[in-house]
Amino acid sequence: MNKGDPMRRLAKLATALLPLLALLVLAGPASATTTACEGMSAPTVPGARVQSVSGVAHPDGYTLPPGPFNPDPIPGLPAFCELTVTLTHPGANDTVTIVVWLPTNTWNGRFQGTGGGGYAAGLFAIGLVPALTQGYAAAATDAGVPIDIADPGTWANDPELLTNFAYRSLHDMTVAGKEVTARYYGHPANYSYWNGCSTGGRQGLMEAQRYPTDYDGIVAAAPAVNWTKFIPAEQWPQVVMNEANNHPTQCELEAFNTAAIAACDTLDKAADGIISSPADCRFNPYQLVGKKIQCNGQEITITRSDAEVVAKIWAGPGVWSGMQKGTPFYGIANTTEDGTEGIPFPISDNWIKDFLLHDPTYDTSTITYADWYRLFAQSKREYANIDTSNPNLTAFRAAGGKLITWHGEADELIFPAGTKDYYQRVDAATPGHTEDFYRLFMAPGVGHCAGGTGPAPTDPLAAVVTWVEQGRAPETLPAQSETATRNLCRYPLVSHYTGGDVNQASNYRCARTY
Repeated sequence: MNKGDPMRRLAKLATALLPLLALLVLAGPASATTTACEGMSAPTVPGARVQSVSGVAHPDGYTLPPGPFNPDPIPGLPAFCELTVTLTHPGANDTVTIVVWLPTNTWNGRFQGTGGGGYAAGLFAIGLVPALTQGYAAAATDAGVPIDIADPGTWANDPELLTNFAYRSLHDMTVAGKEVTARYYGHPANYSYWNGCSTGGRQGLMEAQRYPTDYDGIVAAAPAVNWTKFIPAEQWPQVVMNEANNHPTQCELEAFNTAAIAACDTLDKAADGIISSPADCRFNPYQLVGKKIQCNGQEITITRSDAEVVAKIWAGPGVWSGMQKGTPFYGIANTTEDGTEGIPFPISDNWIKDFLLHDPTYDTSTITYADWYRLFAQSKREYANIDTSNPNLTAFRAAGGKLITWHGEADELIFPAGTKDYYQRVDAATPGHTEDFYRLFMAPGVGHCAGGTGPAPTDPLAAVVTWVEQGRAPETLPAQSETATRNLCRYPLVSHYTGGDVNQASNYRCARTY
């Protein structure tokens, strides 16, 4: 597997974070249980038939065994009740699993819905462990599809399972989770929150759009919004390289990013190795033609064809945005180390093969520009039910809901321009009122949900909780990297450098321009 493979990077990130999350310090433990974990009755889920309910009480210090997203055991969890609910939708021939974790003695009075990633509707331990350690009653669901981020091949042609994945199972999980929470503690949760990134971000927006009273507050980070457009657009770099019959190595491609960062780093007046506003970066990739670089001990000369490939990847297909300058190429423009062929991003590659062409053996390297535009149109036409681009959030606003989205400007998997576009369309639909219930924060230099060179938000969920429960809307989100701190400004404001150490948040203020 290529060392830059984004699926491997996501897996490593999850593995590294989970033990740390499991050791989070709790504040303010709350009420004890009133209903036995093992004796929970079936919740009522409209439109579904509950098949079974089982409960297991885990003692304080419990060690979670390895699972799909936690390859290593997670020790030291607080005591909790683990409920597993299975249900089916009459006529759908599906079996959906919902898991709810209920803190035994440390409940903070809140319920949290957790989201998925890629084609996995729920990430289970990745979301449930931090929720539990912070005192939340929390739920996750598989939506009746395999827990597999990259491969939807077994269910792509099942419209009922697609409906589950798109939206139905999110609401089912929320209804069931809230009901068993109320039964277990003897009273309903005081507040309910959604917390998800990527597919989890898409799910959060879907909740706000379709089920506006499910959650009081939603964190929808790096959302897979505009799914029917951006997923095929993720394949664009591979089409460009295949059409050019030129697959530059990652070393060659990153030479263009290095040059772009050098040219555009100080557009924000702060020399910190980050392009704060990629849209304003005017670096021309053809400036590198003829330049000699060192790659794996060999001297390589950048060709005009290399520059043309990069220019087309950055420009995008026109009907959707391209990759932003400064964003790593290994996400959706990955190639083999010898530069002989491309390595498509599995999520977009399988969307084309399984959902659009219905042929898992199809060789996507044969897709031409004309083919791609036809597939893009087909994706929009046939799969509107999974899309979350509806800007009408008036019902969510009327219900008192609060929504926070943040997105890394160097996201290598989901185009941040799509998130800005969505926010702008919501703002156009609710002029003068958007900031009352929805705020967007952009994170320069940050990758997909985490990583990169820039400071990433440290606790956006805390910000939405404060907004909901105390009425204090966030003007900034505290953010941190290994070397820097920053207070991310609400969009469209930016962090204006005022002088001093570029790595200290205190040396920036929010302003309309850099």
